Amino acid sequence: MAIEFALPELGEGIEEADVLRVLVSPGDAVEVEQGVIEVETEKATLEVPAPAAGRIGEVRVASGETIRVGQVIVTIEVDGAGAAEEAAVADPGPAEAAPEPAAPEPAAPEPELRAPAAELEPAPAPPPAAPPPAAAPPPPPAPPAPPPADQPVFAAPSVRTFAREIGVDIREVAGSGPGGRISQDDVKRHARSSPRTGPAGGPPAAGGGAPVDFARWGEVERLPMSRVRRTTAETISRSWQSPHVTLFQKADVTELEALRRRYRERVSRAGGGNLTMVAILLAVCASALRQHPRLNASVDAEAQEIVHKRHVHIGVAVDTERGLLVPVVRDADRKNVTELSAELAALAAKAREGKLGLDEMRGGSFTISNLGGMGTGFFTPILNPPEVGILGVGRAATEAVWDEGAGAFAPRLLLPLSLSFDHRIVDGADGARFLAWVVEALEQPLLLALEG
Repeated sequence: MAIEFALPELGEGIEEADVLRVLVSPGDAVEVEQGVIEVETEKATLEVPAPAAGRIGEVRVASGETIRVGQVIVTIEVDGAGAAEEAAVADPGPAEAAPEPAAPEPAAPEPELRAPAAELEPAPAPPPAAPPPAAAPPPPPAPPAPPPADQPVFAAPSVRTFAREIGVDIREVAGSGPGGRISQDDVKRHARSSPRTGPAGGPPAAGGGAPVDFARWGEVERLPMSRVRRTTAETISRSWQSPHVTLFQKADVTELEALRRRYRERVSRAGGGNLTMVAILLAVCASALRQHPRLNASVDAEAQEIVHKRHVHIGVAVDTERGLLVPVVRDADRKNVTELSAELAALAAKAREGKLGLDEMRGGSFTISNLGGMGTGFFTPILNPPEVGILGVGRAATEAVWDEGAGAFAPRLLLPLSLSFDHRIVDGADGARFLAWVVEALEQPLLLALEG
């Protein structure tokens, strides 16, 4: 028999996915838990396994297609006595109705002692008269017709700019001012009455303006946004609504770098992978978040509450071919640098191989973004909502620093740090204290061991 295998639930709040690859063809034999298709959801890729062993009948999806939960992916020809059970797993139907109990044998009829229904039930009351229909409100006056295409449009530069920002073609707006002059109220009225708010009736074009025909100036290529890029764009747009503040400071990591080089082989032998500055920063930031819990919180705007988290889960931004992914190191405050180094290396490898699960990128309470490997110094990292803090790490460089004791300049390795935070709940002083704590811990590593 043939069963229809539909896309199962892939995670909380996930209703659709993009098909990256179809792993089977009609006629292929499949085993239980064998991958049928590979899909991308938000920022994770995963294989969807077959629920039963058999032979592929039809393949109803294709690479590049967006499919929804419950949509049939393939049909599977299942043989054997267990086909019915496997079909129920692939496409569960309604529960079987319980058998009705046998009706009891009717008893002998008793003499009719009731009065006729006409004597027991009063006659139904006549329905109330319908109220007279209300007079329809007069239609609003029609706005003046827009000017012909060959007639100049009279609007101030500020009005033209406003129209572009909300995706309205100024030539389509009818002006109500003297001589057909267009005001902002005319633009707003046109936008409210027009069903089309963007290209193809969709949202306004990127940047808030009207769509631009770039092909007028040369050859172009249009590529669809991947799900990772769409998710990133939505997250960044949501993040930008929070009032950001960024503080910058350099940490003298000369001694710390010497310690890192001295002990990196030891960490590697212990299974910790490569001892990097980011792994050390994980330990430093985890302790800093314990000391400064306001950076380890979130805002519940609807409830007007601040959610302080008792856990410390730190995300680390990883650059991949598919875009920026942020795997989360959980309970970073309970792990030593060797453990953090090993876990970070494993998560980064899974991110670059496209094997991260959704749960491995959720639940972070703070983020570290490292652009030092690309030669960047200071930068303004964008918050990863609902987190309220993110630390940007630049490339360390040797600079001449005045040594008061020696009375001369000395070469020192300085690490640029950029701390962005949500100013709704983190004041500038809170952010400054957090960043100063991180800098001191990097400059005097013994303090981290002594004070935690």
